[in-house]
Parts: sequence; C-alpha cells; structure tokens
Amino acid sequence: MRVLKAMLRQPAALFGLIVVVAVMAMAIAAPLIAPYSPDNQMFDGLTLEGAPMPPSEQFLLGTDTLGRDLFSRLLFGARTSLVIGLVANGIAVAIGLFIGILSGYLRGIVGNLLMRFTDLMMAFPALLLAIVLAALLRPSLWIVAMVIALVNWVQVARIVYTETRGLVERDFILAERSLGAGHFRILFMHILPHLMPTAIVWGTLGIATTVLLEATLSFLGIGVQPPQPSWGNIIFESQSYFQAAPWLVFFPGAIILLTALSFNLVGDALRDILDPTQRGRG
Repeated sequence: MRVLKAMLRQPAALFGLIVVVAVMAMAIAAPLIAPYSPDNQMFDGLTLEGAPMPPSEQFLLGTDTLGRDLFSRLLFGARTSLVIGLVANGIAVAIGLFIGILSGYLRGIVGNLLMRFTDLMMAFPALLLAIVLAALLRPSLWIVAMVIALVNWVQVARIVYTETRGLVERDFILAERSLGAGHFRILFMHILPHLMPTAIVWGTLGIATTVLLEATLSFLGIGVQPPQPSWGNIIFESQSYFQAAPWLVFFPGAIILLTALSFNLVGDALRDILDPTQRGRG
C-alpha cells in the first residue's frame, strides 16, 4: 500500500500504471471486448480491389490484408505478448536470482565458474542469440518465452551477485553464522528478502524488454506463428502494405511503444521507492 501511494504521487509513474493496468485488463477481457473473432476473415473486410479497409465505424482500427478486424487482433495479440512478457521475464528473474545468489554466497571455484559462464552469455548479443535459438527450435508461444528467458537472465544474475557479495559480509549475516545458522536459513531467511526489491524492479523493467524482443522475433518470422496473433507478427504480416495501409503498422507499433514505455516508467518508480539510494540513476 505504501508503494502504491508513493507511485500515485508521481505523474509519470501514475501514467505508466494506468496504461499497464488498461492493457492487462483489455488482454484479459479480450473475448468480451473484441467485436469479432481475431481469425474471422470477413466478406466485407476488404475493398472491391482486395485492399484492407481503413478505420471506420464498423472496423474501429480498420482491417488487415485478409479482411480481419485489426482491433480484435490487437486485443488478442495483447494476450500473447503479455503472457510471453510475464512468463519469460519471470523465468529469467528466477534463473538470475538463483545463479547470482549461489555464486555470490559460495564464491570460490563454484562462484567463479558460474560468473564466468554469465560473462560468456553476456558476450553474445541477446537478439542474435535469441534468433539462433528460435531458429533451432520450432517457434511457438512457449518456445519463444523460453528462448527469451534464456537470453535475459544474465543482467539479473550479475546485479544479484554483486549485492549478495556485499550482504554476506554484513554484521547480521556474520552474527547468524556465529550462532550456528545453516546455509539454507541464511540464504532464504536473510539474504533473499534483501534481494526481493531488486527482483521486483528488474522483473518490472524486464517486461518492457521482453515485449520488445518478442515483437522483434515475431516481426522476423521466428516468433509466435500465425494465425495466433501477437503485436510483432501483426506488423510482420502487414509490412508490405506500409504505404497503402499505414494503420496496419502504426497501431500495433504505437501499442508496443506505449506498453514498453509504461512498464519502464513503473519500473523506474519502483526502483526509486524500494531503493532510495538508486533514485535518479538510469
């Protein structure tokens, strides 16, 4: 409640929170809100020349190249993009927490090996690595989520490792050890709670990156496959009509940009609230 009240006092955070809640609500209620099925190719969805229909009273955001209602496809595409964003980023944060805590607490050979592996993963461009993994596996919603998770955990692991190294030298941890506390108790009762603000902030900020990466993979044709709609493959399917029907690219592109910006605004606000020492840092 304290965090929510603090966010409501910040205009940028409030704007981001409103957009995030609105997008999630529309994604959840897509079957109730969407005027048409996302795969319904309507007879009157194309002009006499076979071109997409522009925005009108019947089709709020126009139709796509197959005569499907763009507004309905964007609503159902929000489900796909947000599910991938939440699932993939949740897995990435969990992996990063596990490796970062383990390497920072154990140190020695095990910690060094884990961090060298993390450095090796960081050496590869995330997009290039995601493209290679997605090309090797059969693209689907869950495969795309797994691929994105496998390339996004490294930043979390590095930050958690640094914070864990500092925590293990704190007096309260040394006191616990002197009292005979086991490794499990120290890790899960004392170190992990101190890392949760970092996990929450990175979990929120990472959703924006994940949504953008999913859209990029789908745009390149190796993400979520049609006919299942996602914001990225909607742009991919419509790129050849960019000049003739610009709304097919503008509307999904604007939604991706607005959603990513909103999650970043919420994540920045959470960082400032949960860790005031980081206020103002990018």
